[in-house]
Amino acid sequence: MSDRIRIKKASPGAYKAMMALESYLATTRISPLHHELIRIRASQINGCAYCLNIHTKDARKLGETEQRLYALSVWEETPFFTEEERAILALTEEVTLIHNKVSDAVYERAARLFDEEYLAQLIMAIITINAWTRIGVSTRMSPE
Repeated sequence: MSDRIRIKKASPGAYKAMMALESYLATTRISPLHHELIRIRASQINGCAYCLNIHTKDARKLGETEQRLYALSVWEETPFFTEEERAILALTEEVTLIHNKVSDAVYERAARLFDEEYLAQLIMAIITINAWTRIGVSTRMSPE
């Protein structure tokens, strides 16, 4: 792999702003495990090995099972995820693949399950990991 910039070093102000968003998300009501599911699924879609490595480890530390981690890319085909997790994963996929739009069905499903504040927090968490994965992929960050 070629050497590319590291955002933290090349643009510390931008990195600091991203970390501030992460700090905010840590204060929200999003469960840590749900947050990791968001991070992992978006990282899978975006092909960010660096983020996948970090967030699968973090999910395991929170008690996530190997079975669910292995099945996450095909979550719709398994019985392993709750109704709330399914809504979160569907929203994660559609926000991550934003060029296809966020369908009314997916949005309304999430809005039925979560209040406005929680839904806003979920959307911000999805947007944040998508920014991180784009940094990771564009700068070719790789797992250690």
